[in-house]
Amino acid sequence: MGTIHIDLFATLDLVGQAPGGPDEDPEGFPYGGWQAPLFDETGGQQVMEGMQGMDALLLGRRTYDIFAGYWPKQGDGVDGDIATLFNRIPKYVASRGNPDLGWAGSTQLGPDLGSAVRELRDRHEKIHVIGSLNLVQTLLRERLFDRLNLWIFPIVLGVGKKVFDGGAVPANLTLVEPPATSAKGAVLLRYRLDEGTPTTGDMTRDDRGEQ
Repeated sequence: MGTIHIDLFATLDLVGQAPGGPDEDPEGFPYGGWQAPLFDETGGQQVMEGMQGMDALLLGRRTYDIFAGYWPKQGDGVDGDIATLFNRIPKYVASRGNPDLGWAGSTQLGPDLGSAVRELRDRHEKIHVIGSLNLVQTLLRERLFDRLNLWIFPIVLGVGKKVFDGGAVPANLTLVEPPATSAKGAVLLRYRLDEGTPTTGDMTRDDRGEQ
């Protein structure tokens, strides 16, 4: 069975809305493109390393439309390697509407999202969900993911859609490798979803988790 990786860029207050540009999701949000001034070469390297082995993209409608309008037009520039990968692998769109599937290799998922995502796990080895905050809420709620790759950037916005914006349920996650940091203060945290739900303890007693 394959794995589903959720890749998100967020602020310290966990706002994940429109990190890449002002036109991504502008309604009621004045900070579109907040990520760009804080992204650097280290971040780019980590993004590329995380994409190793990716063989499918799973996207929400808005993110798909943005990607479909951008990546097919990229050539050998700074984004050439990513463009080659994205244009080659299958793309799956979670949408209740009628998206334009003109980007080669694109397929719209059926109305039963849970079943459709589980079928993708049987079909692919490493599926990445990038952005797509509305879709992510469903995946979090249904525990339909295996890894959460979360970039935290050193700013606070105080407004905007958040990473856990209606999809959070009790869950255990384990950090699978040491955090990666960039010169501009961004931190990449790679988590694995584990079984069970969080337990409780008493910090004044012997159950503080000390080794």
